[in-house]
Amino acid sequence: MRTALRTAPRAEAPGTPAPRRATAAATALAGLLAVAAVCAGDAAARVFPFGPRHRSVNDLANQFVPFHAHLWDLLHGRADGGLPLNWRAGWGTSFLPDYGTYLSSPLAPLVALAPRADVEYAVYALTVLKTALAAAATALLLRRLSTAPAWWWPGLLGAAYALCGWSLVEGAYNPMWLDGLIAFPLLCLVAERAREGRRPLAGVLTVAVCWTANFYTAYMATLGAALFLLARLTATGGPRPRVLLRAAVTAALGVGLAAPVLAPVFLSTRQAYPGVVRDFDAAGATDVLARLLPGTYGFSTPAAFVATPVLLLVASLAFRRDVPGRERRVWTGLVLGAALSLQWGPTHLVWHLFATPNGSPYRQSFVLAGLLVLAAHAGLVHGPPGRRPLAAGGAVVLALTAAAVPSPLATRPALLLALAGLAATAGALALPRRRRHAVLAALLVTGTLLGQAAATTAYADRRRLAHLDDYPPYGPEQERRAAALAAADGWPEYRTDSGLPRVAGNDPLLLGGQGAAYYSSHTPAVLTGLLTGLGGGWTSRGRNLQSLDNPVVDALFGVGARWWDGGVVRTGPVPPLVTVRPPGPAPVFGPSPFRNQELLLGARVYAAPAAGACPVGTEVFLWAPERTGEARLGTGAPVRLLGGGPKRRAAMVSLGPQPAPGVRPRVPAGRGPAELGCLDRTRLRTAVAALRASAAVTVTPTQAGLTARFRAPVTGTAVVAAPAIAGWTCRGREPVPYAGLLAARVTAATTLECSFRPPGLLPGLAAAALAALALVVRAVVRRRRSPAAGAPPRTTDGRERALPAVRSASRGAGVTS
Repeated sequence: MRTALRTAPRAEAPGTPAPRRATAAATALAGLLAVAAVCAGDAAARVFPFGPRHRSVNDLANQFVPFHAHLWDLLHGRADGGLPLNWRAGWGTSFLPDYGTYLSSPLAPLVALAPRADVEYAVYALTVLKTALAAAATALLLRRLSTAPAWWWPGLLGAAYALCGWSLVEGAYNPMWLDGLIAFPLLCLVAERAREGRRPLAGVLTVAVCWTANFYTAYMATLGAALFLLARLTATGGPRPRVLLRAAVTAALGVGLAAPVLAPVFLSTRQAYPGVVRDFDAAGATDVLARLLPGTYGFSTPAAFVATPVLLLVASLAFRRDVPGRERRVWTGLVLGAALSLQWGPTHLVWHLFATPNGSPYRQSFVLAGLLVLAAHAGLVHGPPGRRPLAAGGAVVLALTAAAVPSPLATRPALLLALAGLAATAGALALPRRRRHAVLAALLVTGTLLGQAAATTAYADRRRLAHLDDYPPYGPEQERRAAALAAADGWPEYRTDSGLPRVAGNDPLLLGGQGAAYYSSHTPAVLTGLLTGLGGGWTSRGRNLQSLDNPVVDALFGVGARWWDGGVVRTGPVPPLVTVRPPGPAPVFGPSPFRNQELLLGARVYAAPAAGACPVGTEVFLWAPERTGEARLGTGAPVRLLGGGPKRRAAMVSLGPQPAPGVRPRVPAGRGPAELGCLDRTRLRTAVAALRASAAVTVTPTQAGLTARFRAPVTGTAVVAAPAIAGWTCRGREPVPYAGLLAARVTAATTLECSFRPPGLLPGLAAAALAALALVVRAVVRRRRSPAAGAPPRTTDGRERALPAVRSASRGAGVTS
């Protein structure tokens, strides 16, 4: 058996647990330290659930909590729709892409174990659990690579990875990203097994689970695992094409198995309303170095903090003569190269799937933290660094800290935390290598890790509330609103809208009902265009759609009740979800939302204003999408507008009934149109009655479509009050869009059946089937090529591999194949 002996290897110290028990202890220690640091930091900041400050910021409040609430409803059989279709938000949207983006983590269904009113507690528990699992998985990986360091070192290093700045500052309010934090060590384990030619099936399934859980960060984690594999191969004699091919096949088969989720996500992204296009702007060098310190916060800089013990060990590695030169150069070069790749435009695009994200441009920072931890461990397997390399490494860390001082991010507490951690860690590593000093060394390093991570958590908690949009947390007021909406719910006879003021971007998912509000990375362009054409408002550059409080729009979409002014109000008789329009061409939207509403309704319901004032008896509506400020009609209550493209668009608002002749509204100054509409309620009631006369008598929405039945045979265009998103078929044919609405031409029809299949689902299932078939063929071929019973197994290059007992003993002595 050919082996590569490491310099000065060290096995488990006398009296330590057996390898398996030591591995279990290391993984448990890593998870417990991660939980302790996160909870201690949140408690110090007095943040939910440990204090009065809430966590309802940005996408956590807008997306993750509402989507998990909807998942709770799905798992308890209380949702409107299913995995293909979501009938609650956006007047009916595809749910599978949202599931694949926000909810496909294997841990997400755990929210169903908590009461629905405690969904925020459940999401917080999932966040902490994911952090702990990332720590445990990393400890397992490090123990798998070598049992040489004392058993507690992998536990500490695993916790240091899970408690990196990216996890504490960014992953804390983007919990779906934390699946990528778990994926990186798991994919590195897959790479290591591919190097050894072991457990191919487990490797493929691991890749599939990681990519299904969150494809975005799993992609970054896969790149990091590929770098890890190249480093391992280079450090042990150079890349071997057969190993690289085996790893590539494993990754491809795993991604193929995940294709039923991935393909709909990718296609839905193409059909989504386009987000902002940004050019990458690298952060300043001093700011980048400052983010290595504990207790820092920033949005456009890499959250690269990893505990000082890791930094000191990596800095010392370059100066250690007891580590083989190739191994030393490989790991040092890998860390430096990964750090520089964060700052260079072309590699930045590679890390982010060739598109600069709308938000933090350093979302791959967790991979850098993982590589730093792996490099620290690579040195530790040869024992703690001696005094000379320790002094040199300490000087490097001090120099990096000094270079960060000019940055405003490097606050005095951050510098003190960093220096105190450096002193404690250097003291721990400099202690004599005797058993009685091991406990003191472990306590010093553990204290540094917990103190810096908890302080970073607490600082980020407070800064996040000051710098990001925040929203009311889910509490008794929201529970009362949800209960009122549930009591008024009449689906599918009519819709109930969650109304205004909004709690967050996905109120229908959080509070109930079937409204227009919807916020996702997959907000369809056709839905945004439809709502915009009717006078709707939005934020987040057209992806965060707001409820539109307008009687004509309520009639068009069958909204029979909505939350308004502190309670649920009935909007009056509305047409059902499916109506019939006379034969003829579909209407085409123009610049006026009032005219667009009338085109879809098929009747004139707005009277023309005269000299800037509406006729007495009409309701005055104002459309000024680019204006910001208060509008008022006479002595009526002021109405707030919040417009200004490209980030925001103000919705059409009601200013109340026209009080007297000649009273003109006061409109905020600014650029862009400002148009009045004078709604005649009598005309509207007549138009609704005309639509109801030929509309469907029953409409049955399902998880993947709907069926409508008419009182008598109808001819014309059957219009469904839902956006014409891709994936619908009606009567076996492609639908005919009706100004953005789903529609189909019918002739003497008594029923209308429309079905929905998320685009990409069939190709994804086909890809998964091919991957499964390839996996079976691979297993059969491997079985036929396996050595005869009793013969020693062989490595991929044909040489005999040590039997399990011999291999275990050699690993314990610091020997690698």
